[in-house]
Amino acid sequence: MGSGMQPILRTPLILLAVADLILLGTRLWPWQDVINLPGNGTAGIDPAVCLAAYIGIILLIASTRQEPTRKALRSGTMLGLLGGVILAGEVLLKDQAANQGSIPPVLWTRGLLVVAVLLWGIAGWRAAQATGNNFLGMLTGTWSAMVSCLMASTAVLAEMYLAGPPPVSQDPWKQYEGLAIGDPATQALVHSLNSTTSFLIVGPLAGAAIGFLVSSLGQNRKS
Repeated sequence: MGSGMQPILRTPLILLAVADLILLGTRLWPWQDVINLPGNGTAGIDPAVCLAAYIGIILLIASTRQEPTRKALRSGTMLGLLGGVILAGEVLLKDQAANQGSIPPVLWTRGLLVVAVLLWGIAGWRAAQATGNNFLGMLTGTWSAMVSCLMASTAVLAEMYLAGPPPVSQDPWKQYEGLAIGDPATQALVHSLNSTTSFLIVGPLAGAAIGFLVSSLGQNRKS
């Protein structure tokens, strides 16, 4: 049963990463224009590299044959899915507020991020408690964060297609950004790309840190 669960564990995540790559590639077409984005094109290249790396990492981690690790990853996946729903909600909340020309409540957006990180920590803590292995706690926290951040990235990339033309902002800082980045549509594209990259990079790092921290604290209390 353990080996049979592995395709169920990794296949949807790989398909989600591939779907994100397709969304990204379609949105950035024609690709030769990517080089004109900020950072000599890194704004568009970075999320593509991150998504490709996710596919490799998912294949590597999910290929484990150790049953304790499989159980930990399955538990981390469930909490990661919940965290992904929360992060996607945070993305939609911010975008809805932006489309209405307002600022989303900081308490809500920050609170949702904190809840997602806590879920990754719980995933790591449960893995460490079950096996007594802090490294597995860190790995599970990372895995859970990757699941969440893939879902959040999908929400960001999908929003690029579903949202209408961005409103013209009267904010002087936004107008200043327009001089450096381009028209409102280009600004919105760059912000979406940067948000995607941030989720894909910062999320797993936060998951690894909180997973190791809570695992270590749990082990110290036991001893």
